[in-house]
Amino acid sequence: MKGIRTVEALADGILQVADWVTLHITVWVLLGAGLYLTICSGAVQIRFFPRMVKTVLSSRKGAEGGISSFQAFAISLAARVGIGNVFGVAAALLMGGPGAVFWMWVVALVGMATAFFEATLAQVFKVRANDGTFRGGPAFYIARGMKSRVMAKVFAVITVVTCGFVITSVQSNAVASTLTSVFGEAANQPIPGFGEISAADLTVAGLIFVFTAMVIFGGIRQVARVTEWMAPIMAIIYVVMVFIICVLNAGRFGEVVGQIFSSAFAPQPLVGGLGGGILAAVINGTKRGLFSNEAGQGTAPNAAATATVAHPVSQGFIQSLGVFVDTIIVCTTTAFVILIAGPEVWGGEDVNPANLTTLAVAHELGTWTVVPMAILIFVLAFSSIIAAYVYSDTNMTFLTGQKTWSTWSIRVLSVLSATAGAVLSLDLVWNAVDIAMAVMTVTNLVALVWLSKWGIGALRDYVAQRRDGIEEPVFVGQDNAFLPGDVPGDVWAKHSADDHRE
Repeated sequence: MKGIRTVEALADGILQVADWVTLHITVWVLLGAGLYLTICSGAVQIRFFPRMVKTVLSSRKGAEGGISSFQAFAISLAARVGIGNVFGVAAALLMGGPGAVFWMWVVALVGMATAFFEATLAQVFKVRANDGTFRGGPAFYIARGMKSRVMAKVFAVITVVTCGFVITSVQSNAVASTLTSVFGEAANQPIPGFGEISAADLTVAGLIFVFTAMVIFGGIRQVARVTEWMAPIMAIIYVVMVFIICVLNAGRFGEVVGQIFSSAFAPQPLVGGLGGGILAAVINGTKRGLFSNEAGQGTAPNAAATATVAHPVSQGFIQSLGVFVDTIIVCTTTAFVILIAGPEVWGGEDVNPANLTTLAVAHELGTWTVVPMAILIFVLAFSSIIAAYVYSDTNMTFLTGQKTWSTWSIRVLSVLSATAGAVLSLDLVWNAVDIAMAVMTVTNLVALVWLSKWGIGALRDYVAQRRDGIEEPVFVGQDNAFLPGDVPGDVWAKHSADDHRE
């Protein structure tokens, strides 16, 4: 018991540190960098929104045997539209009140510009891997653009640990908490000799092990093939389900919006079972918004860099739209469903972030939705786990080179951590992940601001070609008048551009 109390005290202490870091550092750096990138790009997320949609709709072609732009988008969407939209939104509401949703919107709107720059830079500074695909991301653009190998290695190490162990464990832990509730009381009784682990826990852990191993051991190409269809389909099914609830309760739309805005600036928590107050709203809206849409965190660019595209800006558009889909559409509809359900659902004693969204959906559509929601959450979490593997694999490649042992070690680590996360208590890890993501985010945002001239140059090059009547602009990284210098390597050399034109 003493050991348990010590772990709980440590978890609480880490939570306090995470909240302080979020309120005093992350939120200001995140919003400040997002506003700077919005202004210096002329509000790219607004000006080019129609182009973003058109680019996504035509992004399945042009992979030339590699990973298509749409597949790269699907990998990052798989990570974004996952537990963060179900568990994360519920946690933000329970701890930050309805006002947390407003701050999630703010993070997302400026984050669309941040996502554009980090995806564009990931493409500009990417490298070709031995298997013909590409690798890139913050570690690569920090090393190749900022010329700082030390800073790049620090970021890569944090990403390998956070994505390869922490995020995979957190995702499986959250889905296990939800799935075990549908097994019944008998299956959830602890097994003698296994501590608090039940038959339901072992069943979920076994399912996660089998499915993650089947996909992850196949490598990044296999991940791309699976997420290409799974992530969008699951996201659409979930959005349709919660959208139906919103339509059925359209008359309460104004009431819910009023709750969100009044709570966002309320000095004290509102009554009725949800937390709140402006500080709680800012902290939880920022933390959960970042955990959900990843804008500025530095993870999604690892997926963006894998795409085979003719121009880096095209992938920047696609990744920016991903933030909009994740937060403004999926997270918002989830929050509406929970708020519509009312205090009789989110005011219950047994309510927690793992079951709140499921309970809210069941309250509006019937208890028959519990099992479909459990399956849906499993698939969403599973897609996020394999996307996190891609991020850790990319950064392991940066640290060790394209060594067989490093490739397989990160695959094994990802599968084992996901499996273990289903049966372990991870309050400590849940709280620590916010600190890890804060370090990643601040490091990445410093790099984005430092290298913003490269992103702006790429955007100007794209706009100039479009102005000249070129429907699909092609990027050349050498002797480009819009860039501050030549892009290192031969990925964007003139002969590569000629291949795209052909």
